[in-house]
Amino acid sequence: MSTVSTPVIRVDGVSRWFGSVVAVSDVTFDIGPGITGLLGPNGAGKTTLLRMMTGLAATSSGKITVFGQHVRDNPPLYRRLGVMSEHETVYGFMTGREFVSMMGRLRGVELLDNAVDHAIELVDMADAQHRPLDTYSRGMRQRMRLAATLVHGPDILFLDEPLNGADPRQRVHFKRLLQQLAAAGKTIVLSSHILEEVEELAETVLLIVNGKLAASGGFRAIRAALNQRPYHVRVVCDDPRRLAAGIVRLPSVDAVHMDPDGALVVLSRNVTDLQVELPRLAQAAAIRLRRVEPMDDSLESVFGYLVEG
Repeated sequence: MSTVSTPVIRVDGVSRWFGSVVAVSDVTFDIGPGITGLLGPNGAGKTTLLRMMTGLAATSSGKITVFGQHVRDNPPLYRRLGVMSEHETVYGFMTGREFVSMMGRLRGVELLDNAVDHAIELVDMADAQHRPLDTYSRGMRQRMRLAATLVHGPDILFLDEPLNGADPRQRVHFKRLLQQLAAAGKTIVLSSHILEEVEELAETVLLIVNGKLAASGGFRAIRAALNQRPYHVRVVCDDPRRLAAGIVRLPSVDAVHMDPDGALVVLSRNVTDLQVELPRLAQAAAIRLRRVEPMDDSLESVFGYLVEG
């Protein structure tokens, strides 16, 4: 659990279940000002956690407080939150400016035109603000949705997969904007299933796997924690005996044995290095790798992050 002296958000022993399905299981953490990344595969429970932290969903057990207040059924507190959901919620016939203005009116923003101008300038969309939203690219819609999230000047931003559809230039601008907002004292919770996005943006990472908090801390600490856990990896190749003789000498490998089907089962505590060493070894020995897959179901998605990253 990350420790923050005066947490803005406190999640204390929270679980959420839907019938017999447990989406979030006994999760505890604190979040302070700055950028916190909520990292995990699709279906890990990130969106459910976000919905509970924003008061949109109740907890099944445990409690969540924001600025020391219970977040559920607390309309005055909602005025301090900005929420950008994963799924697009825009009206294509509206211009970008009309959309941001509508969201400002719903939030009761005073000096609305000034607030809309400021929000649209923040996301660098002034040139396109009078075009209908259905003429925007997906990345442009995401930026205008972010403007609508910022228009009332929230103290906390909850962003669920905000970089979907963004091109490289938009990603660079988005990163700078979030860093600017964090430097101004905002609290930003960024949910993503992409390792690189969280690594580039977040100062603190909460790793969610199968509805549980698997690790938390700085990004280097997360990688170190993952590397300390043993993983069983199944390797199918053309010459398993010869490959096994080389694999057992790799620094990232603790043990290797052959299963009844002739595949190799490798035990590694550092799959980050294994993903580099194994292909090099196979190539040098002219051995064809046919499949490389994790065997630990509960850690499969985490393994995928390290291999694909």
